[in-house]
This record gives sequence, structure tokens and C-alpha cells, in this order.
Amino acid sequence: MTSTLYPQSTIPESIKEEAEIALSYYPELKDTPINFEFKKKIKKSTMQAQPTMGSLLKKKSKRAYNIFISETVNISGEVLYTKDMPKDVLIGWIGHELGHVMDYRDRSNLNLIWFGAKYLLSDNHIAEAERAADTYAIRSGMEKYILITKDFILSQANIDKAYIARIKKYYLSPEEIMEIINQRDVKLSKS
Repeated sequence: MTSTLYPQSTIPESIKEEAEIALSYYPELKDTPINFEFKKKIKKSTMQAQPTMGSLLKKKSKRAYNIFISETVNISGEVLYTKDMPKDVLIGWIGHELGHVMDYRDRSNLNLIWFGAKYLLSDNHIAEAERAADTYAIRSGMEKYILITKDFILSQANIDKAYIARIKKYYLSPEEIMEIINQRDVKLSKS
């Protein structure tokens, strides 16, 4: 379904409100085509942002993006539908993925292809990319949602231990998030 607030984006009705709230923190993406799409399963992840294949042949200003969302999350052996996650958690997850889109939009097509190859081959690069997406989300003002999402994942004893370990390894910790917020606020107070 096409969003009335974000006419370039296609958002499933079941997450429309959450996606539009997350998008509202990124006014620079208002005219960027973003397709939000549920998938049966995404390997090692709940969501995944990437440029569409066809748009890699266009100028970076004309690129379109997909945000794939796993239909389900496994918590304590119980399969839950992602669309039924707590609202603020879903907003935080989507906000993180939009942080990836922000990171991608200024890269050349060749750089973006190289970036994708490094992501597949290097643990250090995965951490760099995921931390950059978190940082974009926080600098856009989404820290409340990012912290709620991290807390949800890290405090759920029932979530797969490998997934929690992945979050701790590749993503910003709550303490690092607070440091970025403090740096951002100091910059804002000086301007």
C-alpha cells in the first residue's frame, strides 16, 4: 500500500503507522522510494535494508530501496509475528533500517557494491555498518526508540542467545548510545 504521507514509499498496512513514525525522523527521505516488504525469513536478522537491484544502475539521487522484514521472530521457541511486536520496538527497528538507507544514499554505486561485498565477508565491516545505522537513527532523534528496541532484545531471556550475542557484537551498546546523545546535545547547544 502506498503511504499518503510518504507517496514514494510502499508500506504494508499492518506496520503503516510504525513506518510512518520512523520515516518522520528522516525528512531527507521523504521523496526517496522505499518499499517495505515482509519476507518469510531473513537469515541472521529481523530486518534488512538494501538498494533495489535496478536502481544500482541509476544516479544515487534516483536510487530506490527495499526494507525487508522477517514475518516472524523466534522468542523462547515461540514464533511471534513481527507486526505484533510492541509498537515502540518496531519503530526502533525500522528507524535503524532507515539509518542504513541514510548511510547508503551518499555512496556511489561502485562504493555501495563494494560496501555490500565487505559486509558479507568481514565481521569488522558488519559492526561498522550496524553502528553507523544506529548512529544515524540517534542523530535523527530516534534514541528513545533505539534504546527501547535494544532493551527489548537484550532483556528478553527468551530470545535466542546467538541473536543476543550478535546484537552485542555488532551494534552500539546503551552506554555508547548515551555518549552519542551527549555529543549531539553538546553540538546543538553550541550552535
